[in-house]
Amino acid sequence: MNPIFIVMPILFVLMFDLGLTLKTEDFKRVFQYPKALVVAMTGQLILLPALAFALGLLFRLPPLFFIGLVLIGCCPGGSSSNIFSKLAGGDVALSVSLTVFSSLVTFVTIPFVLSLAASVTGSQGVEIHLPVGKLLIQNLVLMLLPILLGFVMARKLPAAAVSAERILSKCAFPALMLIVTIFFIQHYHTIADNLAAAGLSVAGLLVAATILSSCLSRVVRLSTAQRRTVTIEVGMQNAAQAIAIASSPFIFNSAEMAIPAIIYSLLMNLLLLPYVAVIRHKDDSIPTMRN
Repeated sequence: MNPIFIVMPILFVLMFDLGLTLKTEDFKRVFQYPKALVVAMTGQLILLPALAFALGLLFRLPPLFFIGLVLIGCCPGGSSSNIFSKLAGGDVALSVSLTVFSSLVTFVTIPFVLSLAASVTGSQGVEIHLPVGKLLIQNLVLMLLPILLGFVMARKLPAAAVSAERILSKCAFPALMLIVTIFFIQHYHTIADNLAAAGLSVAGLLVAATILSSCLSRVVRLSTAQRRTVTIEVGMQNAAQAIAIASSPFIFNSAEMAIPAIIYSLLMNLLLLPYVAVIRHKDDSIPTMRN
C-alpha cells in the first residue's frame, strides 16, 4: 500500500481541526495589522532562496543537488506548518493566510528562481514548466477544503465542533509523529545513501532560516504568537511539492534532484517537533508557576 493513502487522510483531518478553531475576526486582524504577513512573505520569497543559493555555492553541491536545494527555498509553506503553528500556540489565521498567499505567489516565482539556479550551475538548457492546475487542486483539497469544513461546522454546530476539537487536538501531535515515521521508513535508503552529500546544506538551510526569521520577528517586535508562526512558516516549506516538482515526469523527472527535499522533509520535522514540544511545555508551566 502506498503510504500517501495514509498520510493524506491524516493531513485532511488535521487541517479540519484547524478550521474548527478559526474565527472570522482572526483573519480581519491579520489584514488590519499586516506587518507579520509582510515579514513572513519577505522571509519566504527573498531570505530562503538567497540562503539556498549561498549554501549551495558554499558546499559546492553538484548541479542537480544545487537546483534541488534552491527548489526547497522557493517552494511555499505547506499544511504541516499550519498544524505546527497551532500546536505551538501561534497565530493560526496568520499561518493559513501565509500558506495561501505563498502558494499563489510561488506559482510565478518558482520558475524564475529555478531558471536562475539552472544558469548558475551551467544547466542552461533546462526548461521549467509547472503544472499550476494540479498544484492548485492539491492545495485546495488538502488545505482549503478541510479548513472550510471545520470553519462551517464551528459556525453551524458549535457544541459538536467543541467536542470534535477537544478530541482531535489531542491526536495532532501523535499524528504528526506517525507521518514522520511513515516517511522515514519509505525513504530510509535514499536518505542514508545521500545524507553525507546533501545533509549539511539542507540542515544549514533549515537552521539558518529558522534562526534568522525568529530574529527578524523580534527586531520588528511581533507578538509572541506571530513570532512563533513566522518562525515556523519560514522554516517549514512544502517539501512534498518540492519532491513532486523534482521527480515529476512532466517537469524535471529527476529522482536525484528530489533528494534534498526528501532529506529536508525529515529534518524539518526532527528539528521543529522539539521546538514545538519545548514551547508547549513552557506554556503549560505558566499557570503552575503563577499558583
